[in-house]
Amino acid sequence: MCIIILNKKFILLMKQFLKNAGKDIPASIVVFLVALPLCLGVAQASGAPLFSGLIAGFIGGIVVGSLSGSHLSVSGPAAGLTTIVGAAILKLPSFEVFLLAVFVCGILQLLLGLIKAGFIGDYVPSGVIKGMLAAIGLILILNQFPHLLGDDSHFEIDDDVPAAKGDSGPFKIFINFFNSFKHIHYTAIVIGGVCLIFHFIWEKIVSRQGGFLKLVPAPFLVVIIGVVANSFIPATMLEGPLTGQHLVYIKPAESVKDFFSFFTFPDFSHFFNSTVLVTGATLAIVASLETLLSIEAVDELDPYQRVTNKDRELRAQGVANMFSGLVGGLPVTSVIVRSSANVNAGAQTKLSAIMHGMLLLLCVAFIPNILNLIPKAALAAILIYTGYKLAKPSLFKIFYAKGWDQFIPFVVTIAAILLTDLLKGVLIGIAVGLFFIMRSNFKSSVFIVNDAHKFLVRLRKDVSFLNKPIIKNRLETIPENSTVIIDATRADFIDKDVIEVINDFMQHAHLKNITVEIKKSDNKSMHLLFNEQPVI
Repeated sequence: MCIIILNKKFILLMKQFLKNAGKDIPASIVVFLVALPLCLGVAQASGAPLFSGLIAGFIGGIVVGSLSGSHLSVSGPAAGLTTIVGAAILKLPSFEVFLLAVFVCGILQLLLGLIKAGFIGDYVPSGVIKGMLAAIGLILILNQFPHLLGDDSHFEIDDDVPAAKGDSGPFKIFINFFNSFKHIHYTAIVIGGVCLIFHFIWEKIVSRQGGFLKLVPAPFLVVIIGVVANSFIPATMLEGPLTGQHLVYIKPAESVKDFFSFFTFPDFSHFFNSTVLVTGATLAIVASLETLLSIEAVDELDPYQRVTNKDRELRAQGVANMFSGLVGGLPVTSVIVRSSANVNAGAQTKLSAIMHGMLLLLCVAFIPNILNLIPKAALAAILIYTGYKLAKPSLFKIFYAKGWDQFIPFVVTIAAILLTDLLKGVLIGIAVGLFFIMRSNFKSSVFIVNDAHKFLVRLRKDVSFLNKPIIKNRLETIPENSTVIIDATRADFIDKDVIEVINDFMQHAHLKNITVEIKKSDNKSMHLLFNEQPVI
């Protein structure tokens, strides 16, 4: 009986596979072409081995795609983690120790999924989230510009680790940016500049078009332009074609055994290192937030309006990051760029994400020599454009138009991240956002108006102890021979300290010949509280 049931399920799965394969397989090729340069670019931006970005790409596709409940989300290494990854690689003793932090990140994400913490993203103010993404965009631009100029001698995404040669740590990101102008390689800047201009023009053209053009990924075209341009530059022109450190390098495998030797394993001897644990926790928090935000966006793009189980998604991301850390990959998150490309390409099910991961794995295994033709300046152009999309000027205008309570947390988050690090910056942004939320509630929960000797004190929503001083001071300033109406019918909650202030005022109001009238809500507990003291 069990065998018959399993056979029926297998037949149903095969029918569904064949039904959607016609759309999922072409979509997977499009996503693969988008993901390939981005995997390399994110690894470059993080100061990590380029091979580690590709590992994260195929693990994100295959593992997350298999375990996730999302039909259209695509996971892989994300630009949003480059600041943390870059700082951690420099701070930790070795890359193997960093991989241990990625493994810890996976464990924590798995636990978050098991305790059903998928709702976390709903409690972070939108201004802080957008500020975090905008800050990441600015950091990408600042850190990739040296590659665009051809300065590949060093690369640090470090805005947290004390700078070398006595430079101030928080400003190192800016110092590296300006120092790169002393090491310009003219071939690199021409190739990078052409690639960047093409990226902007292509995206502008495609945004107005439909059909086949929508399926052609700009990052892939940028890489093609970079490779072709570098191949045809004569040795006598500019500074000659780019070679050596100016190109991507992934060591080709001589055999299957040699290929598996490229994978790196974490150093578990540092498991209880506090820096490893803090890095793992930071990665888990930021990666989970980015994943939850991406999942929300993908669900909105889904033409079938399917809703993803966020707790299951966190578990899938956790397992993928454990795998990635175990074999030498960067942290994995759900990525909106690849996911939106997947939706636009007409994908129907998670088969597209899984197939794109398999294509990345085959690419790494069989054509590394072709990847090694890619100029780093071309990858820099892709990431600078990505940074621009995250921090475009119109975003600042939108938040300014929303008012100071939205704009200030947004700007403070950006500044805090640039001057400290991602986690501290986000926490500072959340604190500022909470201040404005409390301030808004503080102002709106108590409404006081007067007309001659008639006063209306209206309590609305939640009246906390924070409102106690303003209520007390205003009641004390009410002149003699006045009439006061205290309207509590619109209040959902009134703190006992506030009720005590009102009761005290009512006890002594007769001394100033003040008439007090209370309008109570239907809440019985509130009714009793207002009568704890004798009222005159």
